[in-house]
Amino acid sequence: MAMKAIKLGFVVAEFNRDITYMMEIEAREHATFLGAEVTECIYVPGAYDMPLAIKKMLTDGRVDAVVTIGCVIEGATQHDEIVVQHAARKIIDLSLEFNKPVALGISGPGMTRIEATERIDYAKRAVESAIKMIQRLE
Repeated sequence: MAMKAIKLGFVVAEFNRDITYMMEIEAREHATFLGAEVTECIYVPGAYDMPLAIKKMLTDGRVDAVVTIGCVIEGATQHDEIVVQHAARKIIDLSLEFNKPVALGISGPGMTRIEATERIDYAKRAVESAIKMIQRLE
């Protein structure tokens, strides 16, 4: 009997879209390579806006896991640190609340645009992490 394909939801930040676009493409390709299906995708303005979209996706209950894709580049203030810290905290809370993996595919904080480009594979790793967690928790 064939295993049913794992259904993934993507929550993708539009901020630094040139980079998150490449991250999303790599993540989608990797999901397909691993035999999973990206069945839903919600685009949000930035990483800080992800928790609400994740919650909606998990509440609707049509996905096995959510993969977040974002890129937070360092600015002149500590804004980038605050954004990632709070988003990550809420992402963990939602994963625990709904008993479903929510993988962190947000690169940053504290990186330059060049470093962000070098870390596009964070999205691929997040897909891998989500799939592994689904398999291991079954």
